[in-house]
Amino acid sequence: MAGALLVYSQTHAFGWDEGYHLLAAQLIRAGKLPYLDFCFPQTPMAAYWNAAWMCIFGESWRTVHAIAALCTSGAAVLSAHFVFQRFPVSGWRLGCALTAALLIGGNTAVVQFATAGQPYGFCLVLIVAAFNCAVLAVDRSGPLLPASAGFLAGAAAAGSLLTAPVAPVLLIWILLCNRSGSRLSKFAWFFAGALISWTPVLWLFLRGPRQVFFNVIEYMLVHRRAGWIGATRHDFEVMASWVDSPQALTLGLLAAAGLFLTARDARNRRWRAELHLCLWLAAALGVYVSCAHPTFAQYYIFAAPFLAIAASAGLYEVGSRLGSRPLWSVVAVATLVSGGLAKRLYEEGRDDFFWRDMEAVARKVEEVTPRHAALLASEEHVYFLTRHPPPPGMEVEDSHSISLPPADAALLHLAPRDELRKRTEAGEFDTVEICEEDQERVQALGLGRIYARSVEITPCYVFWQRIGGARRAAIAGRAGPPRVALGFKARYPQCFT
Repeated sequence: MAGALLVYSQTHAFGWDEGYHLLAAQLIRAGKLPYLDFCFPQTPMAAYWNAAWMCIFGESWRTVHAIAALCTSGAAVLSAHFVFQRFPVSGWRLGCALTAALLIGGNTAVVQFATAGQPYGFCLVLIVAAFNCAVLAVDRSGPLLPASAGFLAGAAAAGSLLTAPVAPVLLIWILLCNRSGSRLSKFAWFFAGALISWTPVLWLFLRGPRQVFFNVIEYMLVHRRAGWIGATRHDFEVMASWVDSPQALTLGLLAAAGLFLTARDARNRRWRAELHLCLWLAAALGVYVSCAHPTFAQYYIFAAPFLAIAASAGLYEVGSRLGSRPLWSVVAVATLVSGGLAKRLYEEGRDDFFWRDMEAVARKVEEVTPRHAALLASEEHVYFLTRHPPPPGMEVEDSHSISLPPADAALLHLAPRDELRKRTEAGEFDTVEICEEDQERVQALGLGRIYARSVEITPCYVFWQRIGGARRAAIAGRAGPPRVALGFKARYPQCFT
């Protein structure tokens, strides 16, 4: 499974939203600080994690993807190991452990998103490790396990706030199910571990409280839906999309069977309590990410490990009642999961966009853009690949929809879309890269009138070689087509074809 995830991460894994995560890691490696030097509407630990690996293996998306794939494999291994160690029926332990691993590593959303440059793989391994530490902590009195559970869960939230419910759910469960040692001591150690994991965020907050508050809290609560008409309808469609997914139905039904049938068994109270913890973690994460407007299907993958553990119990309950052997039960699940994964990847991969395509765009941008020229790229991937410093405010494309007073925008490193349009129309940028989904912007900006040369690298466009009079005409208030009397037709014939 780890090998398959590694291969996919190096060949097909690509996310339009991973660009600003990779760019943030690159800027951190260059000595800049998130929030204080550039906009980064995320908690920063995953970016620092990626920057650390870039220091060792170089600034490449392949490095980040490989580490993400290994982290995702680690989450599957930890989940399988938990089932193998704790499952009460010895004859089914191996089969149920394999099932848990398959339901995680074969999940389509996990494969597509947890092998790319976003923090999914990083957070998955942390929350599963925190879960394992919490389960062990209730039976031991030392400080190491509760502190480790708090640190790991806190570090996951410091990598992505989508995992924020994990820490409070684990803490409450430890306090309720504690069987050895002081509850107060475990609470203190858990809280201390979580606080240590958030030290970098607190340090940045002390240096720039307004910037950190905006990026970590205000942006998420207020500005994520800016300029998105129909976001509420989109959210309902995402929340109902599990109905069309055989993988999601299999995972959900097996998990429900495991929880329901195990709850009726008076034996194995410890295993039953651990399954209840999986239920509460999955439910808390599901409700929480559903409230992240707009929400996306990949947000729900953080619940996958805990549903997979419960589903392994469901496989035993269903399989043993039907008289099936563990081997054949695992084969049936593996066939269903792998078949659904292959079908989904084939359907979505035929016309998809990959890193090799983005590298072709970046090569063209490098070819036509001098090192110290001004580059405007609609995709953060281009800045990352070309190592061309982005203009202030261009670190996160989605932030352009935010409109704030000029003083606040400057402090928070924001460039509103209207300002970018005026700067582009004035011919301030030597090269502009823009993708197909922004064709309306291409027409609205009149890039064909501002730049003499362009090339299409599907689905993106690169414009360069500014027409000499464009900026002067805009400054003089005579914005419009270049004047033929100035000789532009002879100098730039492509503009007049």
